[in-house]
Amino acid sequence: MKRERATTLLNDMLDRMEEGGWPLDLVDEVLVFGSYARGALNPSDVDLVVEHRRDDRLTSEFLHSLSYGGDPSASMKRALKGRSRGLQIHFGERKSLEAEGFELTLLWTRGEPVDAARARLAAITPDPEAGRAPRDHMIEAFDGIDRWVPRPVRIDLTDLVDRKAATIRQLQLPDAEPAHPAALEALTRWSETSPLRRAAAAVLAHLEATSRPLDSVYLHGEPVIGSRYSDTTWQTGIGFGWSHYRSISHHLQEGTDWFEVVRPTRTQPLHALHITVQDRSALPRP
Repeated sequence: MKRERATTLLNDMLDRMEEGGWPLDLVDEVLVFGSYARGALNPSDVDLVVEHRRDDRLTSEFLHSLSYGGDPSASMKRALKGRSRGLQIHFGERKSLEAEGFELTLLWTRGEPVDAARARLAAITPDPEAGRAPRDHMIEAFDGIDRWVPRPVRIDLTDLVDRKAATIRQLQLPDAEPAHPAALEALTRWSETSPLRRAAAAVLAHLEATSRPLDSVYLHGEPVIGSRYSDTTWQTGIGFGWSHYRSISHHLQEGTDWFEVVRPTRTQPLHALHITVQDRSALPRP
């Protein structure tokens, strides 16, 4: 991404903050770090730390998302980013990042006019000598797709590999349609043009090709066959874009593996991570 584009995304975010409204009125602090903050001319993305409070409404949404495998920060992300890509927001991670030695640059803090943030942003000058900041918590499976694997996810998955609790490999799924009637029925959850349908069809076709029984597959929060309220042990879990990320650890306690399509799209390659239990006793306990 060109630096000019990154700066535009940040200014757009500041415009939204200036307009205010819920949940942006809960934001306490915004900081920037990584390659953009160092002046890189072509940062892969912009890393931000956002500290915020929770009111009853945000707390309710947070708990609902956790219960149903959604993204508990979705409302705040939408308010800050709009529909744009390129901003990697890390919520509530200031202390942990500082403890790891990251240099954080304050952009805005509660009580200041947003113009103060614009002035600080303008003061972050380009540096032709500054390259992209190296990614931390990296394993081979993340190569080429790390921009779509959020830092908290990288931390947890790298820990699984370090513990030898799981193996993780990257695969690119070809476009394909499953043949099983139950799989085709499961796909009707989405429209024909939905990126999620394309991702689901590719994973289910892959499972068919490897002779996986569909009655033990849990697809994006719902079983392919049977009821989510049954006592079935779902061996294989499938998620898209990390929206059910918090379910992965729980799933691996009883299941065998998990497929995560890291960035479902309509036309771009479908990159997936296949996470397979290696030593269940080494898995972190909830």
